[in-house]
Amino acid sequence: MSLEKNRMEAERWCRTAEGDLDTAVILLKNKKYAHSCFHSHQSAEKAIKAVWYFLEAEPWGHSIGKMIQDLEQNDLKAANTLGALRNDGVLLDRFYIPTRYPNGLPDLIPDEAYMEEDAISCIEKATKILEAVKDYLNVE
Repeated sequence: MSLEKNRMEAERWCRTAEGDLDTAVILLKNKKYAHSCFHSHQSAEKAIKAVWYFLEAEPWGHSIGKMIQDLEQNDLKAANTLGALRNDGVLLDRFYIPTRYPNGLPDLIPDEAYMEEDAISCIEKATKILEAVKDYLNVE
């Protein structure tokens, strides 16, 4: 794939990440906190995958923290730019499964377990990751 095609693919993933972040905000406003947390995770995951596609590599999995960590082995510039956000990614990773499945939490369903502050925190972390990715890729 050419650099231009890599950039186009990365931009497609960034636009999709922006859509997920917008969805997270809408869900927060509608008090759907578990779903907001999940879409925040999705936004950050897709943003990090945009970097991988830009580097012409195949991202694997859903762990944001792991994908950021693995950048150190693939692109030092990306690792230096995004490495500081690894802990934010790890925090968001905690919201990938239990926000969606009733058996992910003891005795509660996701809508009973997640609060407004969880959704706000997830949106803030996903926003930081998406903005850092856009800066790295030089995308508006």
